[in-house]
Amino acid sequence: MINSALAQGVKVEDTFTITELAEEFEITPRTIRFYEDKALLTPGRQGLSRIYTRRDRARLKLILRGRRVGFSLAEIKEMIDLYELGDDPEERVRLALDRSIARMQELKRQRQDIEEMIGELQEGIESIHRWLAEKAAGRSPAKPRPPRRAARGEMAEKHPGERT
Repeated sequence: MINSALAQGVKVEDTFTITELAEEFEITPRTIRFYEDKALLTPGRQGLSRIYTRRDRARLKLILRGRRVGFSLAEIKEMIDLYELGDDPEERVRLALDRSIARMQELKRQRQDIEEMIGELQEGIESIHRWLAEKAAGRSPAKPRPPRRAARGEMAEKHPGERT
């Protein structure tokens, strides 16, 4: 039985196996099957083998790019589905732009939080080094101080809207 892609005139050289795509994108076949289960990819079949078209390959590339920048699978599916509908291209572009701006803002907030945590860890490490140096010099050092936020009990707090 020939799959629908080949029956519709897609050339064999324009098709890919799951192994070929997995190797090209440096992911596992299981990852590709996972995206199929989530209805993000819909390969044709030839017997028990999956046959992927250039369209499937392009979708996989978009999925992986979206995942790399932190979009959820639902967000990726929504953007890809709008593209597939062929409706107003401006609507697709605006949705992608809005989602991208929101994601970039979220990443900037996370970067700021990470930079603050790194600073606090650096303070703690420096305090411990000072304590150890004083101890090695035979002085009776004061206890190392915890980082500022930790001393105020803020280390375990989560920010509103923070992903868990």
